[in-house]
Amino acid sequence: MRRSHLAREIVETLALALLIFLAVHFTVQNYQIDGSSMQNTLQNGQYVLVNKTAYLFHAPERGDIIVCHEPDQPTIDVIKRVIGLPGDKITIDSTNVWVNGVELHEPYITAQSNPPTQPITVPANEYFVMGDNRPNSKDSRYFGPVPRDNIVGKATLVDWPLSQWHFLNSYSSVYSQIK
Repeated sequence: MRRSHLAREIVETLALALLIFLAVHFTVQNYQIDGSSMQNTLQNGQYVLVNKTAYLFHAPERGDIIVCHEPDQPTIDVIKRVIGLPGDKITIDSTNVWVNGVELHEPYITAQSNPPTQPITVPANEYFVMGDNRPNSKDSRYFGPVPRDNIVGKATLVDWPLSQWHFLNSYSSVYSQIK
């Protein structure tokens, strides 16, 4: 009797551990920053926690920092900031970005530097993304908008190194005037 009770407890504990492992595996991911395209917001070598379920019930929003598969190289994951939503008109000159005619005043970028680009209307189910380190970021200015299906999840916090732990800011006030 005692032996079967112990065996049942071991099986229940293993099942619960497996269930927790699977829940965590399918809902969050740790992503290591590789490169300088998101400086000063994120530094090379830092780890961020990515919420893979963030967009199950609502779409990405302007200012969100996302991990996505690069459209022209889907085996490569990149981390970028959402600038434009489906239907938005993005206009970029050498130093500024406008979304639907509203100029963005972005306190998070390292330098105002853009390659020559034509205005673009973001297609349905796609998102225009840019790195915060504009002179050193391969983003939608180069590979075009990111399809919704390429988005892995929303980066929510820097979790390593521990001395740099902090939640990521989406700077919603930068985008609040856009219609």
